[in-house]
Amino acid sequence: MESFIERVAKRVLVVEDNELNLKLFCDLLRAHGFETEPVSDGREAVDRARAFTPDLVVTDIQLPHVSGDALIRQMKADPGLQEIPIMAVTAYAGRDDEERIRAAGANAYVSKPISLARFMEEVRALIPAE
Repeated sequence: MESFIERVAKRVLVVEDNELNLKLFCDLLRAHGFETEPVSDGREAVDRARAFTPDLVVTDIQLPHVSGDALIRQMKADPGLQEIPIMAVTAYAGRDDEERIRAAGANAYVSKPISLARFMEEVRALIPAE
C-alpha cells in the first residue's frame, strides 16, 4: 500500500498511437506535475491501466487494432477500472461523434487540434488537486 507521501503526483495513462502527440501530452502533463504512463498500442492499455492505477486515462479515439470507443467501453466494464475518468482526444469533431464517444463512457471530450489550455482545463476538472 502506497503512503500519501510516496504518491503525491496524480497519475495519467496516455493512450495515443501518434508518437508526437503521445510525447506532447506526456510532456504537458509532466510540466503540470502529473506522473504519466505512455501507451502507444490500445491493445496494451487495459493491462497497463491495471498495473499503473491511473487517476485519469487520456485516450485517442483513432487507434490501430482497437478503437478508442471499444477501449473506453472495455475499461468502463472492468470493475477495477470503471471508476477512473476517461478523457477522449480525437480529430472526430462532429456532434454525433461527441455523443457516440460519451455514450461509450468518456467523461470528457477534446477535439484535435487541441488547445493546450483547454486540454489542461479538462484534466483538472476530472482530477482536481486535493
